Amino acid sequence: MEKTECASRRLDPLELYEVLSAWYGPSRWWPGETPLEIMVGAVLTQNTAWKNVEKAIACLKSEGMLDIEKLHVAEQNLVASLIRSSGYFNIKAKRLKNLISTVMEEAAGDLAEFFDQDALSLRSSLLAVNGIGKETADSICCYAADKLIFVVDAYTTRILARHGVIENGCEYDRIRSLFESGLPRDLQVYKDLHAYLVFVGKDHCRKTRALCEKCPLARWS
Repeated sequence: MEKTECASRRLDPLELYEVLSAWYGPSRWWPGETPLEIMVGAVLTQNTAWKNVEKAIACLKSEGMLDIEKLHVAEQNLVASLIRSSGYFNIKAKRLKNLISTVMEEAAGDLAEFFDQDALSLRSSLLAVNGIGKETADSICCYAADKLIFVVDAYTTRILARHGVIENGCEYDRIRSLFESGLPRDLQVYKDLHAYLVFVGKDHCRKTRALCEKCPLARWS
């Protein structure tokens, strides 16, 4: 159990996991049939609802474009048109093309080989891609590459801030270290806890209106 420099309350991430696991059960998150689909979804989900990502991925699949080689050679405008439902489609198409180019350059398009790095090396490779930030990189590491890296997102930050664990503006990697230092080295625990925090953020700890009464964390202390 670690005390953050960002606030006074201590965080016990294992206790948090146990509370939410008892409430939700297995998370079955992240949706995706293949590591490539999960990686693409991690890029497309930036600043949009997941339902919009699902539409974009379905469109890529219907055109036979959910393929490393095809995405690599495709014109950016074509990719943008196929992922239009995800929003900011021109920007995301460029970021996706940048990411695919990195996989081609570093592993000749072999995604399994690209992912066959230690966690921090893979994270560094992803963060070097123009348009790939820490949350996206960590989502790819954790869910697509099965690396022990905890994902921090806006839901996590909001929940911890409202419970007095951190202050607004607490640095991303500081929050990530709070979880990684207090959780068992169990990939499924990492995945499930991140998913649970997403569920709480969507259903209860909303940005403009917190629905605390029925929240599974209402009595968390």
